[in-house]
Amino acid sequence: MEIGLYGLGRMGGNMVTRLARGGHRVVAGNRSRGPVDEAAGHGAEPAYDTREMVAKLAPPRVLWSMVPAGDATEATLRELARHASKGDIIVDGANSYFRDSMRRAEELSALGLRSVDVGVSGGIWGLELGYCMMVGGPEDAVDHLRPLLDTLAPPNGWARFGKSGAGHFVKMVHNGIEYGMMQAYGEGFELLHASEFGMDLHEVARVWNNGSVVRSWLLELAERAFEQEGTDLAGIKGWVADSGEGRWTVNEAIAHDVPATALAHALFARFVSRQEDSYAMKVAAALRAQFGGHAVKKE
Repeated sequence: MEIGLYGLGRMGGNMVTRLARGGHRVVAGNRSRGPVDEAAGHGAEPAYDTREMVAKLAPPRVLWSMVPAGDATEATLRELARHASKGDIIVDGANSYFRDSMRRAEELSALGLRSVDVGVSGGIWGLELGYCMMVGGPEDAVDHLRPLLDTLAPPNGWARFGKSGAGHFVKMVHNGIEYGMMQAYGEGFELLHASEFGMDLHEVARVWNNGSVVRSWLLELAERAFEQEGTDLAGIKGWVADSGEGRWTVNEAIAHDVPATALAHALFARFVSRQEDSYAMKVAAALRAQFGGHAVKKE
């Protein structure tokens, strides 16, 4: 099967390689030339802009965007639609907001194009292990993509969850849960690190990963991090970004009256991580001094 994939970052570049290894004809495009040349070295055909990528494929085409969500995705999908033919399938593999995906599907449908949204999980490990793929869009379009999805995902690693937007909705909630799991591990390991026992947290993670009910791939990555960085994680600053999905998950929980307390806490904890000195904690310290005469540390 053939596919045009535009956006050759950490995820897109590896996806191109996995598809080429799987025997598919891949036309790989990117804004800058270097990643395109690299993809060509892994078996893809190069395309140096969206027009060239579309021209090298026969209709009905699969045109897959793997650029960052937001303005970049919006612009790329518009470009692909401008060069596409009726019946082509345009796939958004970014972490897009599901309501944007629903809107775009209507816009593309009006042009005679089919829209599929795919939430992709697997990170830099996906090249070898495969990508978990959460899919939304018309059944006929998803059926057309099946050989590609079967190659990209591990066995039983992908599914269609409904109409356009459903794939990105599932991926949004997936990432909200990921926030909560990471926060739980972080708080647990902080308590272990603060204890009087001076234990090796790499060993804790190793033991937990063998038979424990809290074992997971994230815990395997924690074990790897402690092995590389040491128990104190001295080379890492505790600053954690959020890319939007956690916020959207909490907003949807509010909209549906779902008490997502752990997910909300995990999101707000990321905000705390980005404060050099919390003003809220300054207020709390000042109040303790006022009502109880507690000592205040001065800057």
